[in-house]
Amino acid sequence: MNDVSTMSEADAANELMRLARQIARHDRLYHAEDSPEISDPEYDALVRRNRALEDAFPHLIREDSPSRKVGHEIAASPLSKVTHEVRMMSLDNGFNREEVEDWVARVRRFLSLAEDETVAITAEDKIDGLSCSLRYEQGKLVRAATRGDGQVGEDVTANVAHIADIPQQIDDPDTPEIFEVRGEVYMSKQDFAALNAAQQSVDGKLFANPRNAAAGSLRQKDAKVTASRPLRFWAYGWGAASEVPGTAQHDVMRSIERWGFPVSPFLTVTDSVDAMIAHYEEIGRQRPDLGYEIDGVVYKVNRLDWQQRLGFVAKAPRWALAHKFPAERAETTLEAIDIQVGRTGKLTPVGRLAPVLVGGVTVTNVTLHNRDEIERLGVRPGDRIVIQRAGDVIPQVVENLTREVERDPFVFPDACPECDSEAVAEEGEVDVRCTGGLVCPAQRTQRLEHFVSRKALDIEGFGSKTIAQFFEMGWLESPADIFLLKHRRDEILALDGWQEKSVDNLLEAVDTRLSQLRGKETVDTQGVVRADRLLFGLGIRHVGEVTSRDLLKNFQTMHALRDAAERARAGEQDAIEAFVSIDGIGTAVIEALGDFFHEPHNVKVWEQLVGSADKDGLLDPPAFTVETLESEVAGKTVVFTGKLETMSRDEAKAQAERLGAKASGSVSAKTDILVAGPGAGSKLKKAQELGITIWQESDWARMVADAT
Repeated sequence: MNDVSTMSEADAANELMRLARQIARHDRLYHAEDSPEISDPEYDALVRRNRALEDAFPHLIREDSPSRKVGHEIAASPLSKVTHEVRMMSLDNGFNREEVEDWVARVRRFLSLAEDETVAITAEDKIDGLSCSLRYEQGKLVRAATRGDGQVGEDVTANVAHIADIPQQIDDPDTPEIFEVRGEVYMSKQDFAALNAAQQSVDGKLFANPRNAAAGSLRQKDAKVTASRPLRFWAYGWGAASEVPGTAQHDVMRSIERWGFPVSPFLTVTDSVDAMIAHYEEIGRQRPDLGYEIDGVVYKVNRLDWQQRLGFVAKAPRWALAHKFPAERAETTLEAIDIQVGRTGKLTPVGRLAPVLVGGVTVTNVTLHNRDEIERLGVRPGDRIVIQRAGDVIPQVVENLTREVERDPFVFPDACPECDSEAVAEEGEVDVRCTGGLVCPAQRTQRLEHFVSRKALDIEGFGSKTIAQFFEMGWLESPADIFLLKHRRDEILALDGWQEKSVDNLLEAVDTRLSQLRGKETVDTQGVVRADRLLFGLGIRHVGEVTSRDLLKNFQTMHALRDAAERARAGEQDAIEAFVSIDGIGTAVIEALGDFFHEPHNVKVWEQLVGSADKDGLLDPPAFTVETLESEVAGKTVVFTGKLETMSRDEAKAQAERLGAKASGSVSAKTDILVAGPGAGSKLKKAQELGITIWQESDWARMVADAT
């Protein structure tokens, strides 16, 4: 992993793009599908890497950044949607005493407290369940909703009626007229084991852990299924309220407990970091004997007036922190190493284990990451290994206990196991990739999924199951085949599970995108897919959303881009300079484009969609242009620095472009305006030294409003 301090902006932008995509996928698997693929430590590592990059390159923070999102958007669901009156936030994480001390210090600085003033902090164990908000009006439960993406969740009112811990009526006369109790729906370890045993006896679905079992049981269309599952509830806070019964977190939680809701038996108030850590360690000691799964301790500033002053960052309150427990470990045997091929052709080794129980979960798979990791660990089938996890499915290897035992080393393949194409690692990279591209079955289906995904062509109705089904039928060999499905309407209708309405909706969505990409819509209009999203949808390495847009802003047409890429690969200097003159484009992008057009099967797909000099394609989108408006910043160079609070970095740069300005990533004598958000550092100092006009974010927002 590259050192953040030595990375170029282009490399950082590309890694932020990959992290946003990775984390979004794992959020979807965890929150929306209840089927996580990686462990908590692996997920936390991705989030921390993203945070480190954003801290080092705040001007590259993406609109879809994981730091701005809570949970996952509710996709297709049999349950109706509910908009939360008060957003359900996530929590920032701490992993050691130093990070807890830093958090307390930040709280003190934000509140400008005197050194001798005590900051009271509540501490309670963090149960591993599904967040749920319960709305009471005049003491009666009127609605229950899952967290969802924090703004919109799923209505589970009928389902929670079967959870004994949740009162349908609060009889206390002091209950506020409106009050939302928030907490976790969970399943005890004992009940989880009994449920899986019952499922196994009827060949039913086995759940990976109690959290997944609880989430899957609560999010049922048929409340009778929920009623048959042993779910419980644990309150940790509140949302919308006409009145709050207290001035401190601890007092309000005791009121909620008095109303009949279970709260943590470990809930207490501490007055120092030493006391917080002591309570954390005591909970950790009791953790193995608890009847439920926990993954850390939650700290909250006790005074509610201080909570209000502290407020929120993008997705989490400043006044709370989750102090996570270290991963749990176990010893087992590595029985085999399988190679999986991803969308970009990456060959990922996965270890198959003798089943082992770790923290209440039976683990059978472990990620081995890449060829270098196998060599570092020296693992071979038959080795005894130590693995660790902290709440999810696929853990990581900590140690090889039989490294010294004589055994043939594992030979990493030099050919793709799916298509037998050559598998190579590019210079300076540890990942081995299949060179088969779109001829590789493993890559083909995943690239098709990417092609129709929300950030690319956004064709509603195309899920992974549909693509896999059509691929197996021989109907989808390449992205171009998607636009020919209208000729297979009757064949699709004959398949199990398809009705006239679902078939017509799918074909209508495809036809809408076909019309747009053949038409004259060239600017970023709501709901319209443009050429840059088509380019992004092709899944070319290092060509993400931002890079696709930057490339087409410069070359305007797909044909001009291909011509420049092929000439750059041939070494023509003017073509190379045309690329490197684009802010953020480096050799990695140039090489990736050249390699893409060097492969005949990729060229075939490109020409089917875009066409060539002597043949029209199915789409052939018009030139890409950015519509501009008259404004006081037209023709000027603008730099954004610090952490913008009302918009993302990408949104701000898009606004600048639309208003005729150039958004740059660095301050120089050519900079006209610096827009500084909280945390602005060296760029602000340099702008002041150069006498550059400095605006606050509010100044920029005012100018945008006046211009539009």
